[in-house]
Amino acid sequence: MTEASRRANREELAESVRARLVERRRAAAARGEGGETDLAGEVRALVDRDVALLGPADREAVVAGVLRETVGLGPLEELLADPEVEEVMVNGPGRVYVERRGRLEAAATGFGGEEELRNAIERILAPLGRRVDELSPMVDARLADGSRVNAVIPPLAVDGPALSIRRFGVRRPGPGELVETGTLSAEQRDALRRAVSERRSVLVSGGTGSGKTTLLNALSSFIDPGERVVTIEDAAELRLQQPHVVRLESRTAGVEGRGEVTIRDLLRNALRMRPDRIVIGEVRGVEALDLLTALNTGHDGALSTVHASSARDAVARIETLALMAGVGLPHEAIAAQARRGIDVVVHLERGADGRRRVTEVVGAG
Repeated sequence: MTEASRRANREELAESVRARLVERRRAAAARGEGGETDLAGEVRALVDRDVALLGPADREAVVAGVLRETVGLGPLEELLADPEVEEVMVNGPGRVYVERRGRLEAAATGFGGEEELRNAIERILAPLGRRVDELSPMVDARLADGSRVNAVIPPLAVDGPALSIRRFGVRRPGPGELVETGTLSAEQRDALRRAVSERRSVLVSGGTGSGKTTLLNALSSFIDPGERVVTIEDAAELRLQQPHVVRLESRTAGVEGRGEVTIRDLLRNALRMRPDRIVIGEVRGVEALDLLTALNTGHDGALSTVHASSARDAVARIETLALMAGVGLPHEAIAAQARRGIDVVVHLERGADGRRRVTEVVGAG
Protein backbone atom coordinates (compact mmCIF):
# COMPACT_ATOMS: atom_id res chain seq x y z
CA MET A 1 0.00 0.00 0.00
CA THR A 2 1.37 3.40 -0.98
CA GLU A 3 1.69 6.24 1.50
CA ALA A 4 -1.05 8.18 -0.29
CA SER A 5 -3.48 5.26 -0.02
CA ARG A 6 -2.54 4.71 3.64
CA ARG A 7 -3.28 8.36 4.33
CA ALA A 8 -6.61 8.18 2.51
CA ASN A 9 -7.49 5.06 4.49
CA ARG A 10 -6.63 6.79 7.79
CA GLU A 11 -8.76 9.78 6.86
CA GLU A 12 -11.70 7.52 6.02
CA LEU A 13 -11.33 5.66 9.30
CA ALA A 14 -11.05 8.96 11.22
CA GLU A 15 -14.31 10.20 9.69
CA SER A 16 -16.02 6.92 10.58
CA VAL A 17 -14.81 7.09 14.19
CA ARG A 18 -15.82 10.75 14.43
CA ALA A 19 -19.35 9.90 13.24
CA ARG A 20 -19.63 7.24 15.96
CA LEU A 21 -18.28 9.69 18.51
CA VAL A 22 -20.95 12.24 17.58
CA GLU A 23 -23.67 9.57 17.86
CA ARG A 24 -22.43 8.50 21.30
CA ARG A 25 -22.31 12.08 22.57
CA ARG A 26 -25.78 12.88 21.27
CA ALA A 27 -27.15 9.76 22.94
CA ALA A 28 -25.40 10.65 26.20
CA ALA A 29 -26.83 14.17 26.05
CA ALA A 30 -30.31 12.78 25.47
CA ARG A 31 -29.90 10.68 28.63
CA GLY A 32 -28.75 13.75 30.55
CA GLU A 33 -25.22 12.44 30.83
CA GLY A 34 -23.45 15.34 29.14
CA GLY A 35 -20.67 17.35 30.76
CA GLU A 36 -16.91 17.49 30.87
CA THR A 37 -15.28 14.29 29.65
CA ASP A 38 -11.84 13.18 28.53
CA LEU A 39 -12.39 13.64 24.80
CA ALA A 40 -8.93 12.41 23.80
CA GLY A 41 -9.32 9.31 25.98
CA GLU A 42 -12.77 8.61 24.56
CA VAL A 43 -11.50 8.90 20.99
CA ARG A 44 -8.50 6.69 21.73
CA ALA A 45 -10.75 4.02 23.25
CA LEU A 46 -12.98 4.05 20.16
CA VAL A 47 -9.99 3.75 17.86
CA ASP A 48 -8.45 0.93 19.88
CA ARG A 49 -11.76 -0.94 19.76
CA ASP A 50 -12.82 -0.33 16.16
CA VAL A 51 -9.51 -0.22 14.26
CA ALA A 52 -7.37 -2.44 16.43
CA LEU A 53 -5.79 -4.12 13.39
CA LEU A 54 -3.84 -0.94 12.56
CA GLY A 55 -0.36 -0.47 13.88
CA PRO A 56 0.28 1.93 16.80
CA ALA A 57 1.48 4.77 14.53
CA ASP A 58 -1.56 4.54 12.27
CA ARG A 59 -3.92 4.39 15.27
CA GLU A 60 -2.36 7.56 16.68
CA ALA A 61 -2.76 9.22 13.28
CA VAL A 62 -6.47 8.31 13.28
CA VAL A 63 -6.86 9.68 16.83
CA ALA A 64 -5.18 12.94 15.79
CA GLY A 65 -7.44 13.16 12.74
CA VAL A 66 -10.60 12.72 14.81
CA LEU A 67 -9.53 15.33 17.35
CA ARG A 68 -8.52 17.74 14.59
CA GLU A 69 -11.94 17.52 12.96
CA THR A 70 -13.79 17.63 16.31
CA VAL A 71 -12.16 20.45 18.24
CA GLY A 72 -9.48 21.76 15.88
CA LEU A 73 -9.52 23.57 12.56
CA GLY A 74 -9.71 20.56 10.30
CA PRO A 75 -7.51 20.81 7.20
CA LEU A 76 -6.13 24.16 8.37
CA GLU A 77 -4.30 22.57 11.31
CA GLU A 78 -1.45 21.32 9.13
CA LEU A 79 -1.11 24.68 7.38
CA LEU A 80 -1.01 26.64 10.63
CA ALA A 81 1.60 24.25 12.00
CA ASP A 82 3.97 25.36 9.22
CA PRO A 83 6.06 28.30 10.53
CA GLU A 84 6.61 29.58 6.99
CA VAL A 85 2.88 30.17 6.43
CA GLU A 86 2.18 33.88 7.00
CA GLU A 87 -1.50 33.89 6.06
CA VAL A 88 -4.23 31.36 5.33
CA MET A 89 -7.09 32.35 3.01
CA VAL A 90 -10.18 30.18 2.50
CA ASN A 91 -12.38 31.21 -0.43
CA GLY A 92 -15.15 28.69 0.12
CA PRO A 93 -14.88 25.02 1.13
CA GLY A 94 -12.72 23.77 -1.73
CA ARG A 95 -10.34 26.69 -2.30
CA VAL A 96 -7.61 27.31 0.23
CA TYR A 97 -4.58 29.54 -0.35
CA VAL A 98 -1.56 30.37 1.78
CA GLU A 99 1.09 33.06 1.75
CA ARG A 100 4.67 31.90 2.19
CA ARG A 101 7.59 34.34 2.10
CA GLY A 102 5.32 36.99 0.64
CA ARG A 103 3.94 34.87 -2.22
CA LEU A 104 0.49 33.31 -2.64
CA GLU A 105 0.05 29.67 -3.54
CA ALA A 106 -2.82 27.20 -3.61
CA ALA A 107 -2.88 24.67 -0.77
CA ALA A 108 -3.47 21.00 -1.48
CA THR A 109 -6.28 20.78 1.04
CA GLY A 110 -9.85 21.87 1.55
CA PHE A 111 -13.06 21.36 3.49
CA GLY A 112 -15.66 18.73 2.72
CA GLY A 113 -18.45 21.28 2.47
CA GLU A 114 -19.85 24.55 3.77
CA GLU A 115 -21.02 23.01 7.02
CA GLU A 116 -17.52 21.72 7.82
CA LEU A 117 -16.05 25.14 7.09
CA ARG A 118 -18.71 26.89 9.20
CA ASN A 119 -17.95 24.54 12.09
CA ALA A 120 -14.24 25.39 11.87
CA ILE A 121 -15.05 29.12 11.91
CA GLU A 122 -17.28 28.68 14.96
CA ARG A 123 -14.53 26.74 16.75
CA ILE A 124 -12.16 29.66 16.12
CA LEU A 125 -14.60 32.31 17.34
CA ALA A 126 -16.17 30.52 20.32
CA PRO A 127 -13.20 30.94 22.72
CA LEU A 128 -13.06 34.64 21.76
CA GLY A 129 -16.66 35.26 22.73
CA ARG A 130 -17.52 36.20 19.14
CA ARG A 131 -19.94 34.71 16.67
CA VAL A 132 -20.94 34.99 13.05
CA ASP A 133 -24.48 34.35 11.83
CA GLU A 134 -27.13 35.72 9.48
CA LEU A 135 -27.60 38.80 11.68
CA SER A 136 -23.85 39.47 11.90
CA PRO A 137 -22.37 37.84 8.78
CA MET A 138 -18.95 39.51 9.16
CA VAL A 139 -16.51 39.28 12.05
CA ASP A 140 -12.98 40.48 12.73
CA ALA A 141 -11.16 39.12 15.77
CA ARG A 142 -7.74 38.47 17.28
CA LEU A 143 -6.43 35.13 18.47
CA ALA A 144 -4.43 34.70 21.66
CA ASP A 145 -1.14 34.68 19.72
CA GLY A 146 -1.99 37.99 18.06
CA SER A 147 -3.08 36.50 14.73
CA ARG A 148 -5.96 38.28 13.04
CA VAL A 149 -9.06 36.41 11.91
CA ASN A 150 -11.67 37.68 9.48
CA ALA A 151 -14.71 35.68 8.44
CA VAL A 152 -17.60 36.46 6.10
CA ILE A 153 -20.50 34.04 5.51
CA PRO A 154 -23.40 33.92 3.03
CA PRO A 155 -25.36 35.79 1.88
CA LEU A 156 -22.52 38.34 1.85
CA ALA A 157 -19.97 35.73 0.73
CA VAL A 158 -21.46 34.49 -2.51
CA ASP A 159 -19.31 31.35 -2.99
CA GLY A 160 -19.51 30.07 0.57
CA PRO A 161 -17.90 31.16 3.85
CA ALA A 162 -14.64 33.09 3.45
CA LEU A 163 -11.99 32.96 6.15
CA SER A 164 -8.58 34.56 6.47
CA ILE A 165 -6.06 34.07 9.28
CA ARG A 166 -3.13 36.48 9.26
CA ARG A 167 -0.46 35.12 11.54
CA PHE A 168 1.80 37.14 13.81
CA GLY A 169 4.51 35.31 15.66
CA VAL A 170 5.38 36.15 19.25
CA ARG A 171 8.74 37.47 18.13
CA ARG A 172 9.21 40.32 15.65
CA PRO A 173 12.41 40.99 13.68
CA GLY A 174 14.46 43.92 14.96
CA PRO A 175 16.15 46.64 12.88
CA GLY A 176 19.33 44.57 12.48
CA GLU A 177 17.40 41.59 11.09
CA LEU A 178 15.52 43.86 8.68
CA VAL A 179 18.88 45.07 7.37
CA GLU A 180 20.04 41.45 6.95
CA THR A 181 16.92 40.53 4.98
CA GLY A 182 17.19 43.59 2.75
CA THR A 183 14.07 45.38 3.99
CA LEU A 184 16.22 48.25 5.28
CA SER A 185 19.64 49.49 4.28
CA ALA A 186 22.13 50.26 7.03
CA GLU A 187 21.91 53.97 6.14
CA GLN A 188 18.11 53.93 6.38
CA ARG A 189 18.27 52.15 9.73
CA ASP A 190 20.68 54.73 11.14
CA ALA A 191 18.59 57.63 9.82
CA LEU A 192 15.43 56.20 11.37
CA ARG A 193 17.21 55.54 14.67
CA ARG A 194 18.15 59.22 14.84
CA ALA A 195 14.62 60.31 13.92
CA VAL A 196 12.96 58.20 16.62
CA SER A 197 15.60 59.04 19.24
CA GLU A 198 15.15 62.76 18.51
CA ARG A 199 11.38 62.40 19.03
CA ARG A 200 10.41 63.07 15.45
CA SER A 201 7.01 61.79 14.40
CA VAL A 202 7.34 58.93 11.91
CA LEU A 203 4.62 57.65 9.56
CA VAL A 204 5.11 54.26 7.88
CA SER A 205 3.18 53.82 4.63
CA GLY A 206 2.64 50.97 2.19
CA GLY A 207 0.11 48.57 0.77
CA THR A 208 -1.49 45.52 2.32
CA GLY A 209 1.13 42.96 3.37
CA SER A 210 4.05 45.29 2.70
CA GLY A 211 5.39 44.90 6.25
CA LYS A 212 4.21 48.16 7.84
CA THR A 213 3.46 46.67 11.26
CA THR A 214 6.74 44.72 11.28
CA LEU A 215 8.72 47.89 10.53
CA LEU A 216 6.72 49.91 13.06
CA ASN A 217 7.53 47.35 15.73
CA ALA A 218 11.22 47.48 14.80
CA LEU A 219 11.27 51.29 14.94
CA SER A 220 9.75 51.21 18.40
CA SER A 221 12.95 49.56 19.66
CA PHE A 222 14.66 52.95 19.26
CA ILE A 223 12.38 54.53 21.90
CA ASP A 224 14.15 55.26 25.18
CA PRO A 225 13.32 52.55 27.76
CA GLY A 226 12.56 55.28 30.30
CA GLU A 227 9.61 56.63 28.31
CA ARG A 228 5.95 55.75 28.88
CA VAL A 229 4.50 54.35 25.66
CA VAL A 230 0.80 53.93 24.85
CA THR A 231 -0.05 51.71 21.88
CA ILE A 232 -3.44 51.90 20.13
CA GLU A 233 -4.53 49.21 17.67
CA ASP A 234 -7.54 47.55 16.08
CA ALA A 235 -5.89 44.20 16.84
CA ALA A 236 -3.00 44.11 19.29
CA GLU A 237 -0.14 43.02 17.01
CA LEU A 238 2.75 45.11 18.30
CA ARG A 239 5.27 43.55 20.68
CA LEU A 240 7.21 46.44 22.22
CA GLN A 241 10.20 45.62 24.41
CA GLN A 242 10.10 48.74 26.59
CA PRO A 243 9.23 48.14 30.26
CA HIS A 244 6.62 50.93 30.47
CA VAL A 245 4.00 50.12 27.82
CA VAL A 246 0.21 50.45 27.98
CA ARG A 247 -1.57 48.48 25.22
CA LEU A 248 -5.04 49.57 24.12
CA GLU A 249 -7.25 47.72 21.63
CA SER A 250 -10.44 48.90 19.96
CA ARG A 251 -13.70 46.98 20.23
CA THR A 252 -16.48 46.49 17.71
CA ALA A 253 -20.14 46.81 18.61
CA GLY A 254 -21.85 43.74 20.02
CA VAL A 255 -24.85 41.98 18.54
CA GLU A 256 -27.11 44.59 20.15
CA GLY A 257 -25.19 47.37 18.37
CA ARG A 258 -23.68 48.73 21.59
CA GLY A 259 -20.27 48.74 23.20
CA GLU A 260 -18.15 49.96 20.29
CA VAL A 261 -14.85 51.65 21.22
CA THR A 262 -13.06 53.18 18.23
CA ILE A 263 -9.44 54.08 17.60
CA ARG A 264 -10.51 57.71 17.92
CA ASP A 265 -11.98 57.03 21.38
CA LEU A 266 -8.77 55.33 22.47
CA LEU A 267 -6.56 58.09 21.08
CA ARG A 268 -8.51 60.78 22.91
CA ASN A 269 -8.26 58.79 26.12
CA ALA A 270 -4.56 58.07 25.60
CA LEU A 271 -3.83 61.80 25.61
CA ARG A 272 -5.06 61.84 29.24
CA MET A 273 -2.74 58.98 30.24
CA ARG A 274 0.46 61.04 30.37
CA PRO A 275 2.12 59.34 27.38
CA ASP A 276 5.68 60.14 26.36
CA ARG A 277 4.99 58.36 23.09
CA ILE A 278 1.86 57.30 21.25
CA VAL A 279 2.10 54.41 18.80
CA ILE A 280 -0.95 53.84 16.59
CA GLY A 281 -1.03 50.56 14.70
CA GLU A 282 -2.80 52.12 11.72
CA VAL A 283 -4.64 55.35 10.95
CA ARG A 284 -7.60 54.57 8.74
CA GLY A 285 -10.39 56.95 9.78
CA VAL A 286 -11.32 60.26 11.33
CA GLU A 287 -8.86 59.66 14.19
CA ALA A 288 -6.34 61.24 11.79
CA LEU A 289 -7.62 64.66 12.88
CA ASP A 290 -7.05 63.88 16.56
CA LEU A 291 -3.56 62.59 15.74
CA LEU A 292 -2.64 65.78 13.87
CA THR A 293 -4.05 67.86 16.73
CA ALA A 294 -1.95 65.91 19.24
CA LEU A 295 1.20 66.25 17.12
CA ASN A 296 0.67 70.01 16.96
CA THR A 297 0.06 70.43 20.70
CA GLY A 298 3.19 68.97 22.24
CA HIS A 299 2.71 65.21 21.79
CA ASP A 300 5.67 64.73 19.47
CA GLY A 301 7.50 61.54 18.60
CA ALA A 302 4.44 59.52 17.61
CA LEU A 303 4.71 56.44 15.38
CA SER A 304 1.97 55.11 13.11
CA THR A 305 1.16 53.48 9.76
CA VAL A 306 -1.21 54.26 6.91
CA HIS A 307 -2.20 52.58 3.65
CA ALA A 308 -0.76 54.54 0.72
CA SER A 309 1.05 54.01 -2.59
CA SER A 310 3.90 56.47 -1.93
CA ALA A 311 5.30 58.74 0.76
CA ARG A 312 3.59 61.78 -0.78
CA ASP A 313 0.29 59.95 -1.01
CA ALA A 314 0.63 58.96 2.66
CA VAL A 315 0.53 62.56 3.82
CA ALA A 316 -2.32 63.34 1.40
CA ARG A 317 -4.27 60.38 2.78
CA ILE A 318 -3.83 61.59 6.35
CA GLU A 319 -5.17 64.97 5.26
CA THR A 320 -8.17 63.36 3.54
CA LEU A 321 -8.98 61.21 6.58
CA ALA A 322 -8.77 64.26 8.84
CA LEU A 323 -11.16 66.18 6.58
CA MET A 324 -13.66 63.31 6.92
CA ALA A 325 -14.09 64.27 10.59
CA GLY A 326 -16.39 67.01 9.31
CA VAL A 327 -15.36 69.76 11.73
CA GLY A 328 -15.39 72.43 9.03
CA LEU A 329 -11.66 73.13 8.90
CA PRO A 330 -10.42 74.15 5.42
CA HIS A 331 -8.05 71.83 3.63
CA GLU A 332 -5.26 74.38 3.87
CA ALA A 333 -5.43 74.30 7.67
CA ILE A 334 -5.38 70.50 7.77
CA ALA A 335 -2.46 70.38 5.31
CA ALA A 336 -0.52 72.84 7.44
CA GLN A 337 -1.08 70.68 10.53
CA ALA A 338 0.14 67.63 8.61
CA ARG A 339 3.31 69.40 7.47
CA ARG A 340 4.08 70.58 10.99
CA GLY A 341 3.11 67.37 12.78
CA ILE A 342 4.55 64.60 10.58
CA ASP A 343 8.33 64.76 10.37
CA VAL A 344 9.34 61.59 8.48
CA VAL A 345 7.51 59.25 6.11
CA VAL A 346 8.89 55.77 5.44
CA HIS A 347 7.39 53.94 2.46
CA LEU A 348 7.47 50.16 2.02
CA GLU A 349 6.73 48.07 -1.04
CA ARG A 350 6.39 44.33 -1.58
CA GLY A 351 8.03 43.18 -4.80
CA ALA A 352 6.95 40.44 -7.19
CA ASP A 353 9.40 38.12 -5.42
CA GLY A 354 7.53 38.65 -2.14
CA ARG A 355 10.34 40.61 -0.48
CA ARG A 356 9.53 43.80 1.43
CA ARG A 357 11.76 46.82 0.94
CA VAL A 358 11.84 50.41 2.15
CA THR A 359 11.83 52.51 -1.01
CA GLU A 360 11.53 56.01 0.49
CA VAL A 361 12.54 57.81 3.67
CA VAL A 362 11.58 61.45 3.28
CA GLY A 363 10.67 64.49 5.34
CA ALA A 364 6.95 65.18 5.26
CA GLY A 365 7.32 68.94 5.25
